[in-house]
Amino acid sequence: MFESGPFVAEHVSETDDEQVQPNGVDLTLEAVYEQREPGRIGQDGKQIGDRQRLETQQVADDAPETYYLTPGGYVVQYAETVRIPDGHVGYIYPRSSLLRNSCMLNTAVWDAGYEGKGEGLLQVHHDIELERGARIAQLVLAEADHDGTYDGSYQGENVALDEF
Repeated sequence: MFESGPFVAEHVSETDDEQVQPNGVDLTLEAVYEQREPGRIGQDGKQIGDRQRLETQQVADDAPETYYLTPGGYVVQYAETVRIPDGHVGYIYPRSSLLRNSCMLNTAVWDAGYEGKGEGLLQVHHDIELERGARIAQLVLAEADHDGTYDGSYQGENVALDEF
């Protein structure tokens, strides 16, 4: 069974009331990266290819920072810190406005015990402008049996030590 939005919000830091939905919490865009070098996934480990953080543009002093993205694949980082509680599994889904603008957000399962500011793969099929802080994804939590909790290499990702 999926949990309610208010329950999910208890496990996401730095949210506002607009982000809490009936069945989840909207995650906002912190940064966009472009992978520049090949990565490697082997039987005995992995290596993430070098990435470059893209710069935002501001057309006026009071305008929000905006990413102007052309077709291609980008890694997006969410602004919120997520903590997947015991007895649950997390799923991230794209907001429908991304889909309606020819974009797709791909993510993986977030295991019980994961804590961090996760990432997703944004596929852009037509030019789009994304403001930093825009709601681009929704986290939902489902009840799940599990043995142990997440303790992998992405534990605490994109979180400063004093936040974690």
